[in-house]
Amino acid sequence: MDAVERAAALRAYAEETSSCTRCALAQGRTQVVFGSGSPSAELMFVGEAPGFHEDQQGVPFVGQAGKLLDKLLGGIGLTRADVFVANVLKCRPPGNRDPLPEEIAACEPHLFRQIELIQPTLVATLGNFATKLLSGKPAGITKVHGYEQEVTLGSRTVLLYPIFHPAAALYTPSMLKVLEEDFARIPAILEAAVDTEPAPSEPATLVAEPDPESVQLGLF
Repeated sequence: MDAVERAAALRAYAEETSSCTRCALAQGRTQVVFGSGSPSAELMFVGEAPGFHEDQQGVPFVGQAGKLLDKLLGGIGLTRADVFVANVLKCRPPGNRDPLPEEIAACEPHLFRQIELIQPTLVATLGNFATKLLSGKPAGITKVHGYEQEVTLGSRTVLLYPIFHPAAALYTPSMLKVLEEDFARIPAILEAAVDTEPAPSEPATLVAEPDPESVQLGLF
């Protein structure tokens, strides 16, 4: 499909998804948070799940973590209009609890269909849930952030680039430097993916802080 056809197909799929009842989260949501951004984005971000503000507005990452995401994007010369942002879950878990395995399994086809329609070159996973789901591996974000890897998602092969969730920096301010370092590599990774085979990467330096894996990220 060309860009116009992809945009139309994505709109149609968003409309279809708006009435999804595949899991029990449908009973308590205000609305489905499908995702937002460019339907032809080369770069796609995948987070965990909508929080309160996202559930109310129908747009992902509109709280404090979303403001930080905007700042990080600005640091590499991008805006929300240049990328596509979505979550593993399209509906808010009650009390912003962690997604349940059955909820992830029910919503996974929606995410894979989005990736198939948008056709991104690079998918940046924000935090543990998105990273573990899309990598198909149990390693947590602390161990794998800053490494790009080739994966097949549905019918499409893409580069996966795990990054800490922006909320981690809200809880642990020194994590902001790690996030900025990981974001700073995105333009070069995209350029390499488009022009040549991606080169092996060096992970960003970890700081001795409490493990962000244990932080509840859905609050934002």
